[in-house]
Amino acid sequence: MTTLTVIMVGGVLVVIALLVIRLSDGDAAPQLPADITLPDGATARAVTFGTGWVAVVTTEDQILILDSETGALRQTLQIQPAPAD
Repeated sequence: MTTLTVIMVGGVLVVIALLVIRLSDGDAAPQLPADITLPDGATARAVTFGTGWVAVVTTEDQILILDSETGALRQTLQIQPAPAD
């Protein structure tokens, strides 16, 4: 019983240590470009990150793909409404 307790406590400590190491890694957190300029009238609703790009979903149901380094607009996608049943 004592051995099982020691192993379980050790396992919890290892999990906590791995979480601290992983979450404290500065490269793991996504970085926004220093300057992002949305088109006139666009308001951001959501933001997501990818390798080399940032996607901004606007209140006008558009997805703006921006370069993660410069913030320049790469592509614009219009979200189509769901078909009515």
